[in-house]
Amino acid sequence: MAENEPLDEAGGADLFRALGRQVQVLRERAGLSRRELGDQLGYSEETVFSVERGRRTPQPEFLEAVDRLVDGRGLLSVAVEDVERAKSRSRVRHPAWFLDYARLEKAAVELHFYATLTIPGLLQTESYARAIFTARQPLLGEGEIDERVAARLSRQEILTVWPLPTVSVVIEEAVLRRCIGGALVQQDQLASLLRIGAMRNVHLQVLPLTCEGHAGMEGPFILLTPKGRQPVAYVEVQDVSRLVTDQEQVRILAARYGSIRAQALDPVQSLALIEKVRREL
Repeated sequence: MAENEPLDEAGGADLFRALGRQVQVLRERAGLSRRELGDQLGYSEETVFSVERGRRTPQPEFLEAVDRLVDGRGLLSVAVEDVERAKSRSRVRHPAWFLDYARLEKAAVELHFYATLTIPGLLQTESYARAIFTARQPLLGEGEIDERVAARLSRQEILTVWPLPTVSVVIEEAVLRRCIGGALVQQDQLASLLRIGAMRNVHLQVLPLTCEGHAGMEGPFILLTPKGRQPVAYVEVQDVSRLVTDQEQVRILAARYGSIRAQALDPVQSLALIEKVRREL
């Protein structure tokens, strides 16, 4: 591909599908299952599957790692620049009502989540996100489900792009035990949470069921601080979303979040509980 050749959204999707097929061919030639490849490279089986199906953007470090492991002789590494160009030019199809938040999230230096119903979207696996969109009422078409899942997964780059944002998450224990998509989907989601919780810039806590009362009983919310701007909050319920910019309201939510974190298990205890729940499913 020429250096200045334009690459539109459809072209980017075609590139990712083609690279996914190449990953699959090289993996099978090396005699590795998806799980074996993922285990050797530090990725989940689902991530490998999603890349091979063209559902997930193949990250440059993933392509280079696969190339080295299966002796691809540069077949995948040579495409890294094209992938970066496709990512920068593609348009993520978030719902219109979500766009303002998505822009602020992408520029955030701090992100804080309080989750009461589902795992926060920024931390969801593909299967978990797909189960949520599939169960949505009124029903979404298959194409729209695919678009929303892809858009949700694309946001997760925020967690690993330098400089890393500071991220904290408090998840109610009931969310861990609710098998959205079934036990296997939930187990994989919890395994992913364990990996995310081990990241240097992420502080993951669980609010246990034994907590008799806390400051978050009015529902979930998100706090974020975009670079160079005042903190804002975001709340969403029953298709109604609201970006909170009034600094007094943001201060109140931040105070509530501080109280919730104080009542939650510490990160070490939280990861232990997540692993316990995962094994019980």
